[in-house]
Amino acid sequence: MRVIVIGAGIVGASTAYHLSRQGAEVTLVDRGADGQATAAGAGIVCPWLSRTEDPDWYRLAVAGAGYYPELIALLAADGIADTGYRTVGAMSLADTDADLAQIADRARARRISAPEVGEITVLAAGEPAGLFPPLAAHWSAVHVSGAARVDGRQVRDALLAAGHAHGVRRLTGSATVAVAENGSWQAAIDGEPAAGDAVVVAVGAWTPEIVPDVPVEPQRGQIVHLRLPGAETDRWPVVLPPSSHYLLAFEGSRVVVGATRETGSGFDHRVTAAGLRDVLDQAISVAPGLADATVVETRIGFRPFSATPLIGPIATGSPVIVATGLGATGLTMGPLVGRIAAELALGHPASLDIAAFTPIR
Repeated sequence: MRVIVIGAGIVGASTAYHLSRQGAEVTLVDRGADGQATAAGAGIVCPWLSRTEDPDWYRLAVAGAGYYPELIALLAADGIADTGYRTVGAMSLADTDADLAQIADRARARRISAPEVGEITVLAAGEPAGLFPPLAAHWSAVHVSGAARVDGRQVRDALLAAGHAHGVRRLTGSATVAVAENGSWQAAIDGEPAAGDAVVVAVGAWTPEIVPDVPVEPQRGQIVHLRLPGAETDRWPVVLPPSSHYLLAFEGSRVVVGATRETGSGFDHRVTAAGLRDVLDQAISVAPGLADATVVETRIGFRPFSATPLIGPIATGSPVIVATGLGATGLTMGPLVGRIAAELALGHPASLDIAAFTPIR
């Protein structure tokens, strides 16, 4: 079977990889647009502490987090060990006893159906700073041991490398898909017809350019990378403050803080003074020890913002599949959504109930 996958971010790379493992003949095409969300995302894999109450979103996010160990094992079997994925735990911060109790109760309730949460530990004021030294001393927190962080670029590149080993043909160019009223379709790459039995559109915020009327728009996220010279940051846990911002650390004394959520931004690929100030003010208010850190870079990503993830054929029985709308949780859900998109393109049942995410309107 021949499948065209459009988009080489986390979802597209995962789709191509899983298709190739099933023996499909895969062409993966990407035009390399600035602002791909995968390259800018923080990489927090910890849906269990989320305050979001949407049961469908939560179910997909938990399944996405739970799929990572299986994916890492598959990549290891393919000889790919450098994935940027590591279990480091996470702390949800609180500054009142009531908030702390609420967070702990939520984590314990969710662990009943999701044991991958790991150990749950309530940390008294001052203890979180022992695990993430730049934090202010007044914070208390709930710590869960099962949380992870992942470098989006590394895991994407791992998927691309493994896909290449399985025969994925990768092209740089602009792809289009024309769908007729009778449901027939024709793909083209840089204006030249491209043959296939199915096509997966996994271009994130750019989806409406290829498949009109899909309700997705770009949401700009500005995220700042800092360096704390001499700090051994590779095992620091993810930090989730009461706001929508976050802090997490990687090897090489690197700390990532962010991020803005700028709905209505369009594809304006700029670092703005207001965005940079917002990110740094939020980070330093939570972790004053970051005030003297070196600013290394600011990354910009356009999240595919939608009311819900969108996964499935564009019409009943159509071989044109879209996989988008993951918003700020693309690196949590992306690998699993790619696997599901591959299943659909091959005509197989989805391994997860995706009825709530149908793009058919």
